[in-house]
Amino acid sequence: MSDQHIIALGGGGFSDGNGITAIDRYVMALTGKARPKVCFLGQASAEHPDYVLRFMTAYAVADADPSWFTLFRSTDRNYRETILAQDIIYVGGGNTKSMLAIWRDWGMDAVLKDALANGVILTGVSAGAICWFEQAVTDSYAPIGVIDSLGWLSGSACPHYDGEAERRPSVARLMSAGELGAGIAIDNDCAVHYMNGELHKVIAERDDAAAYAISWDGETVVEEKMDVKIVT
Repeated sequence: MSDQHIIALGGGGFSDGNGITAIDRYVMALTGKARPKVCFLGQASAEHPDYVLRFMTAYAVADADPSWFTLFRSTDRNYRETILAQDIIYVGGGNTKSMLAIWRDWGMDAVLKDALANGVILTGVSAGAICWFEQAVTDSYAPIGVIDSLGWLSGSACPHYDGEAERRPSVARLMSAGELGAGIAIDNDCAVHYMNGELHKVIAERDDAAAYAISWDGETVVEEKMDVKIVT
């Protein structure tokens, strides 16, 4: 049975428009292949063409075989084989709530779960990071709130923890109200790597990027900074 890998990136990666980064390369290296197949799912951004183009441009020059998969245009009913044939599925950022609704209506959530079980690496940024957990702290609507996510990884997840000023106070507000359970918060340029459902490693591209185990002690949010490996 293949190991199951999910790598959740708090922010950054190719999405910033500067090509692939060290975290992107770390994910590609997990495949053990010289030219892995990497497929982009951009439903959270309504498959915005600029976002798709950034992905295709970045990975086309990165010793990869990139593609993107649409659920907004005519789609092959038997697309399961296409997804399972990939080495990596990369999920982009955007509206997490809308993306999950689209996936569930199309059955993409079930297909991705099969892909994970068959050794396809699942990764993503922002919406594409928090979608795998039980709860997601999301700006899908305002103010920032919490939604039930896929539940394949335990606990809650918040992206952009150091990258957006409203993230920390929103986590505190949601925890104090009893809406958000304990989980993990991820800075930009940092990713958490889960293997077989358990946290395996925290990686970052800069010294001051981190991930935190977050919980509520009855009065305030408790942040426990995790050990981080810098990747270059």
